[in-house]
Amino acid sequence: MTPHLLLTLPVAFPLIGLALCALFWRNHKLQRAVSLLASVGLLSSSVALLFATHDGTVIATQFGSWAAPFGISFVADMFAAAMVLITGIMAVAVGVYGLALDAEERERAFFHPLYQGLLLGVTGAFLTGDIFNLYVWFEIMLISSFGLLAAGGGKEQLDAGVKYVALNLIATIFFLISVAFLYGATGTLNMADLARTLPTIENQGLVTTLGILFLLAFGAKAAVFPLFFWLPAAYHTASAPVVAIFAALLTKVGVYAIIRSFTLMFDTDAGFTGPVIAVLAGLTMVTGVLGAAAHFDTRRILSFHIISQIGYMLIGIAVATPLAIAGSVLYVIHHIVVKANLFLIAGIVDRAGGSFHLKEVGGLYRTLPWLGILFLIPALSLAGLPPLSGFWSKFTVIKASFDAGHLALAATGLVVGALTLYSMLKIWNEAFWKAAPDASVDAMRRFSADRTTRLIMVAPAVALAAITLTIGLAAEPFVDFSMRAAGQLLDKSVYIDAVTAASRPFERRP
Repeated sequence: MTPHLLLTLPVAFPLIGLALCALFWRNHKLQRAVSLLASVGLLSSSVALLFATHDGTVIATQFGSWAAPFGISFVADMFAAAMVLITGIMAVAVGVYGLALDAEERERAFFHPLYQGLLLGVTGAFLTGDIFNLYVWFEIMLISSFGLLAAGGGKEQLDAGVKYVALNLIATIFFLISVAFLYGATGTLNMADLARTLPTIENQGLVTTLGILFLLAFGAKAAVFPLFFWLPAAYHTASAPVVAIFAALLTKVGVYAIIRSFTLMFDTDAGFTGPVIAVLAGLTMVTGVLGAAAHFDTRRILSFHIISQIGYMLIGIAVATPLAIAGSVLYVIHHIVVKANLFLIAGIVDRAGGSFHLKEVGGLYRTLPWLGILFLIPALSLAGLPPLSGFWSKFTVIKASFDAGHLALAATGLVVGALTLYSMLKIWNEAFWKAAPDASVDAMRRFSADRTTRLIMVAPAVALAAITLTIGLAAEPFVDFSMRAAGQLLDKSVYIDAVTAASRPFERRP
C-alpha cells in the first residue's frame, strides 16, 4: 500500500461515514450499520498505518500535487500512527456501546453524522503536517463535539454547549493569532519547514513568545490549568457514550499538539518555556484531583480526573528527556483507554444503579460482583497501582522527573496519585459497597432483566479492560515502543527528511 493511500484511508473512512449517515438521516438502522462499518474501516486502516511505521519509518504525502510548504502535508511517525490506532479502537468500542444506551433518542439528534465528524477531525489533527490545517481539523472537531453535546436540546445540555463553545472559541482566537504571527515571522506554516526555519530566526525571544502563545491555544484544548473550566462545565451533561469519546480523544488532541509542536518546532529549553510548562503541569495535577475529591457525581469526579491526568502528560514536555517524552507517549495511550472505559462503566452503573450521583446508588457489588471487578481494573490503573497500565506510565514520568532533578514535580505526581486512589475508592465504597437505596434496587432489577442491553454495554468495557491488563502485564513492548517513538520525536531530521522526500516529485511545478 502506498504512503498516500495509508495516510488517506484513516481520514476517508469517517468522511464517507459522515456523508452517508447524513444522506440516510431518516433511516436510523442504516445509519448504525454505516457508522459501525466506517469505524471498523478506520480501525483497519490505522492498523495498516501502524504496521508501516512501527519500525521507525516516517511516511508523508502531499495532497494537490504541490511540494511543501505550498501543498497540504500529511505525515505519520510512530506517535501519530499510535494515536490514529487508539482513535480507531475507541471509535469501534464507543460505537458498539452507543447502540444500547438510548440509541434512538440520540439518532434523532444526528448522533452518527456528528460522531463520524468528530472522528474525522481527530484523525486529521493527528496526521496533518501543517499548522493551519491543524486549525481546520480543530474546527471540524469543535463543530461536531458541540452538536454531540447539545444533542437532545435540554436546557442543561444547551447551557453546557454554549459554555463549551465560548471557551473553545477563545482558544481558537489565540490559535489563529499565533498562526498569523508565526506566518509573519517565517513565511511558512508547514511544520517540517518551520522546524528548519525557526532556529534560523535572529530574534529567538520572538520564537519563545510564539511558543507561549501556542502553548496557551493548545493548553485550552487540553484543559490545562487555568484554562480547564470548559471541561467540568460541559462533560457531566452528556450521555455516557458521548462523554466517553470526549474523555478519550478531545483533550488528547490538545496534548498531542503540545508534544508535536514542542518537539518539532519549539524547544522547551529555550527561554522560560520549560519552567512554565513544569509549573502548569503541577498546578493542573493538583487542581484536577482536588476537584475530583470534592464531588459526589461520578461524571464530575471522572471529568476532574481528566484534568488531573493531563498534568502527568505535560511532565514529559517539561522535563524533555527521552525517558520523559516516552513517559508522556505511554501515558497518553494508557489514559485514552482507561478514561473512556471509566465513563462507559459509569454509564453501566447509572443504568444498573439508577443514578450518576453516588448518594443515590449502592449495593452493586452484592448483585453484580463482575461489574465491581470491571470498575476496579481501570480505576486502580488510573491511580497508578501495579501491575496495571497506569503504574508503568506514572513510573516512567516520575522516574524521569527524579533523574532530571525535578523533585517537586515528581513529589507532586506521587501525592496526586494517592489522592486519585482516594477518589476511586470513594466511588467504589458508595456505588458498590454500601447498602442499596430502594430506587437503586429497582434499577438493578430492570438492568438484570434486559440481557441484550447488558451484553452490548458490557462487551466494549471488557475489551478495554483487557487492553489495560495487556499493557500492564506485558509492559515491555509498549515501553519499548514509547522509547522509540520518543527518540523519533526528538530527532527532527527524520520528520523533515520524510516531508522533503514526499515533496520531491512536485518540486518542478511552479
